[in-house]
Amino acid sequence: MTSDQPLPHSTPEQPDPRGDGPAPVVGPADRDTDRDTDRGATVRGEAPAGPAYREVTIRRAPKFVPFMLLGAFVGFTAALVVAYTGPDDPTLTRESILGFFTVAFALPGLLLAALLVLLVDRRSVRRAERARAERTYDDDAA
Repeated sequence: MTSDQPLPHSTPEQPDPRGDGPAPVVGPADRDTDRDTDRGATVRGEAPAGPAYREVTIRRAPKFVPFMLLGAFVGFTAALVVAYTGPDDPTLTRESILGFFTVAFALPGLLLAALLVLLVDRRSVRRAERARAERTYDDDAA
């Protein structure tokens, strides 16, 4: 290739909003050179990308869907117990009774589980900790 043809992986040069000339094109081979993490990550020909450290919040938040599925499952299990341990009714089948009690118990179980997960989530927000994170680069990423 000649020097006036762009590299296949590069983008066309666009004006740099921070300076006078066009922004330099950095290829994958140039990513890990001339890096200084004490003053901010830099790549050859670029200004610092920002501070090397950043304040982050760390908390253990529950996942909503597993909680709500567990609540619906507990409600369905309670419906199974009620439908198959109750007295026989000649006008209704066990399956129709199970369907009725599934709706009657699974929906409130799902809602109670959703309320519980909201309470646990609020508790995790109060217990959140602040930490300092350092920017790292993956050499394999292109």
